[in-house]
This record gives sequence, structure tokens and C-alpha cells, in this order.
Amino acid sequence: MPVMTTAEAEGLKVFRRGKVRDTFELDHRTLLMVATDRLSAFDVVLPTPIPDKGRVLTQMSRWWFDKTQRIVANHLLPDDPDAVPAQNRDDWLQRSMHVRRAERIDIECVVRGYISGSGWKEYKKEGTLASEALPAGLLESGKLDHPRFTPAAKNDSGHDENISRANLADVVGRDLADQLERVSLGLYNFAAEHCEQRGVILADTKFEFGHVDGELTLIDEIFTPDSSRFWEVSEWHEGQAVTSMDKQFVRDFLETLSWDKTPPGPELPHDVVEGTQRRYLQAAQRICDLELG
Repeated sequence: MPVMTTAEAEGLKVFRRGKVRDTFELDHRTLLMVATDRLSAFDVVLPTPIPDKGRVLTQMSRWWFDKTQRIVANHLLPDDPDAVPAQNRDDWLQRSMHVRRAERIDIECVVRGYISGSGWKEYKKEGTLASEALPAGLLESGKLDHPRFTPAAKNDSGHDENISRANLADVVGRDLADQLERVSLGLYNFAAEHCEQRGVILADTKFEFGHVDGELTLIDEIFTPDSSRFWEVSEWHEGQAVTSMDKQFVRDFLETLSWDKTPPGPELPHDVVEGTQRRYLQAAQRICDLELG
């Protein structure tokens, strides 16, 4: 399949171009979301695409939307092949989703079962996670005593801002905040158990929600290497970073550069592109039995 950096189609009205997905308006109630092969890191879209990435994101999301619909409604609709331009059909059908249009809640709902990444940085500095105290003596990549809900305020043009659960209630109201936390934890626990059966740790993940006809609805993507941190059980050790089947491989490379994490992002060398592609395909196969290579 060809690499896609931008989804272009004559006759389709662009609804939004995000960091990874290009979304088109089909009518006032439905959208066509196309996952490109763009990759963002530290909220900056990098100039180097990752082959197969858009197909992995779409097919894993589809798989998980089907498995989790008993926990919460999601925005996925049956495919409408006529909505996909004929000249793009073979490629687009593997990387696109026909979805309900939602009123987005501008919160990223993050759940952490292990302490890593930005959560580890906060803990080392403040002894807290999402502004809530944690026990002393935790180690990097350590398993938390229970999964923690750590929301962030979305910022489409820059870095998302971590907020406390109390801040979340102030922003969206107590009832919705409680609902977002309950559903997010339910989704995480369901997926973490499945991943463990496959020899994979779901260290942390993030969700986006909106309302469709007044009903809380899961949108965007779910349990992909873009939105989740996946570790091999056999490679997990407390006290050190763990090799991931996700874009942490890219972040680790970028941390070796003198880049200030503002646009434009640096080009990725061939070995980093190839390693990232391999990790995404591995996640799809190991977790969802999807052979996409």
C-alpha cells in the first residue's frame, strides 16, 4: 500500500485536518475519518511518515470498538463504500472509518496502570500524579496500586495540559467528570486483562469522548500504538524504561537530539522509521490478531 501523508479527494468537504487524521464531512450527522501515515511526537507532526501506520490505527480501533461497545457507545458506523472516492477505494477502506458526528468533550481521559512517561516525570519532581499524592519510593515503570484516572485539557494546536480530577469537575461538572472516570477505568480494565492474556502490558492509554444525541460516546481511536503504551510482559522490569510497541521508540530517539520540541520537527532516519513500523505491526498482530504487514 502507498504511504499517505495527506488525504486528498475531489468532491469531499474537509471537516478538519488533525495531527494524524484528515476528516471529511459527509452530511450534518456523519463524517469520514481517514488515518494518514503522519506521526506526531510531543504534539508536533514530524515530516517523516511511517508506512502502514494509518491502517494499523484504523484496524485496531475498529477491532476494539467492536469489543467494547457493551461498556460505552462509540461513533463507528457501518462502512459506506460510496463515500470513498473510487480512485482511492482500496487504500482508503483500510484506513478510514464512517462515524457519527459528536459534540466533542475537550478532555483527554488518560488512565495509567503503571508509572511512566510524563507521569513518572511528575512523580519524580512532585511526588504526585495528576496533582494527587502517591506513596514514596515508587520506581520507574512500576505498577500502581490501582489504575489512576489522570485527565488532560485538550489543545489541538499545542501541548495538552494535565489537570486534576477536581479541575475536571470544575470544567465539565461533577456528574460528567464521574461518568468519564468510571467509563475510562472500565475500558482500561477490560483491555488490560485482554492484553495480559497476550503477554502484553497496557501501561497507560487515553480516550476521547463526545455526545451524540445526548449520549456519552467514545470517539477518535482506542487502544492503538498512538494512544497507548504497550510493553512486552517478558521485558518489563521496575526501575527502568521498558521497550514499547508504540511511538515511544520515536520519542526516545528525539530525546537524543538538540531539538526544542517545537515545529518544525526533525526528519527520522531509516532505522527509526523501520523500527516504528515494525512495532506498530507487531502490536496489531499480538493484541488483535491482525496481519497487516
